[in-house]
Amino acid sequence: MSRRSRRAGRRLPPGVRFEERKPHPSRQARHRPAADWVKRWRVPIIGAAVLVLVILIGLRLWLQSQPPAPDVNGLEADIAHGRNGAEVTFVATIVAAPANIGDHERIEVKEALGDQLELDFNTQLGQWIPVRAGDRLTVHGQLYIDPGRVGVHCLHQQTSSGCPLPGWIQFGGQTYS
Repeated sequence: MSRRSRRAGRRLPPGVRFEERKPHPSRQARHRPAADWVKRWRVPIIGAAVLVLVILIGLRLWLQSQPPAPDVNGLEADIAHGRNGAEVTFVATIVAAPANIGDHERIEVKEALGDQLELDFNTQLGQWIPVRAGDRLTVHGQLYIDPGRVGVHCLHQQTSSGCPLPGWIQFGGQTYS
């Protein structure tokens, strides 16, 4: 079968001879529009991805900057499992007048589920907290479990090697750290 007979079904426009027709585009040329699209949109896509990443990082930093919410159940679990050094936040009621022990103010408190703890607030790093028995306060610090007593220390903004995370006490609309 001749080449012309196989192509007999196709008609060329009038005045165009078989030898003058346009060559069939190569496979690479047929796929070039997709490559052009990628080149055209590469910068906007990368820019959008970077923008989304920046937004997510900003959101995470904002969420981390929020003060931790009180969690008395977490405190109970940390005490029950002996997690010395756990970071805790809870609301408590003062059960006795604060005591001045050297350069620390020692405050005895009872949290909502009934455990009694002592708070060791360093008065060289922060001012004396004007509290008395019956006052409620919110505490954020590091749990310590010693034989015969459970307490919270690292209740100040200034940190040290023993207190890597800053803590605070909120009372009467003011934060003491």
